Amino acid sequence: MKGIIVAAGYGTRFLPVTKTIPKEMLPLINVPSIAFIVDEFVKSGIEDIIIISSRRKKVMEDYFDREVELETIFEKEGKTDRLRWIKPPAEVRIVFVRQQHMLGTGHALLQARPFIGDEPCVVAYPDDLQVGEPPLAAQLIEKWRETGCSVMATVYEPGDVSRYGVLDIATDGEHVRAIVEKPSRGTEPSHEVSIGRYLYTPEFFTYLEEGWQRHEGGEYYHIYALNKLMNEGKVVYRRLSGKRLDTGEPEGYLEAILWYADTVPSLKKVLDSYLERRQKA
Repeated sequence: MKGIIVAAGYGTRFLPVTKTIPKEMLPLINVPSIAFIVDEFVKSGIEDIIIISSRRKKVMEDYFDREVELETIFEKEGKTDRLRWIKPPAEVRIVFVRQQHMLGTGHALLQARPFIGDEPCVVAYPDDLQVGEPPLAAQLIEKWRETGCSVMATVYEPGDVSRYGVLDIATDGEHVRAIVEKPSRGTEPSHEVSIGRYLYTPEFFTYLEEGWQRHEGGEYYHIYALNKLMNEGKVVYRRLSGKRLDTGEPEGYLEAILWYADTVPSLKKVLDSYLERRQKA
């Protein structure tokens, strides 16, 4: 099982900072968002990760490489406990491939195809982080082992789902027939909302290539291949277990930072103190 992280986009919702800093490197305090995905993959038993990047994002490659100068300084000063902060993940091999033309997520995934072979893979978009056990990738892998199908991760949204891609679920309660984008209120086929995490079987990439050959220009998305698999009854869903952090927009990113700070005792003290002072103001 391999993992793919799609991290080639511009991140325009976070301008001006993303003019020079990749959105995927924006941290929850001191941990870059993309590192949460890599950690999730490692905990799920994935040993090979392909990160789809672009020209402006070399800093991501540096982050997952050794930092020899800092290692030397820490060792010289006897601060060896700090080495764990900068040590690359030893349990996984990371390969970077660049999307040279911004032609959509389907085109981006095709850049990773030569590295996938005939294996299934978990695809992640760093806008969606999951914390908790078991890791989300492991949940998708478990569902694939049960069914042999491609798997879509979802969250259950009991309220208005007109802003989301909503799953149309077959009568067996397991297979996905279609994705309805932004259904009008009251017409939604379910309340299972698709999030940015998938497990794709190898035939997904066959259909992805087929769709690209027929594509007539502009951005190309993965939905062609996914629709093919859904029409054949080869897609199921897995509702997320754990906490989802949606960092795709500044508001959600701020909420994720606050949630994360609340889980770290030293930071929680600062947060509680600030809230107390604000209430008294």
